[in-house]
Amino acid sequence: MNGAFFILIVLILFLVWLGIARPTRRRQASQQAMIDNIAVGDEVLTAGGFFATVLEVAEDEVTVELSPGAQARLSKRAIAAVFTEAEDDPVMAQPTEQTPS
Repeated sequence: MNGAFFILIVLILFLVWLGIARPTRRRQASQQAMIDNIAVGDEVLTAGGFFATVLEVAEDEVTVELSPGAQARLSKRAIAAVFTEAEDDPVMAQPTEQTPS
């Protein structure tokens, strides 16, 4: 009885680990791949909420243009999202329909 209970506890802990650790690892790998593929001309969203255009890419940092003439150096880890020039945002491209009231 004690052996079966121990195996059940270990099995439950393993399933909890699978449910938590694996998605976290995938999310980290996805974030790292996004950061590794940053290129000049990409539009980025910083962790602080600023939209900026990448001007220069170095090993651990990027130089971005926040507005015309305003540049900043950021750590690559401060990039929350990357929007490449080739991406089209279908939500922004389609006009919204308004229903008559």
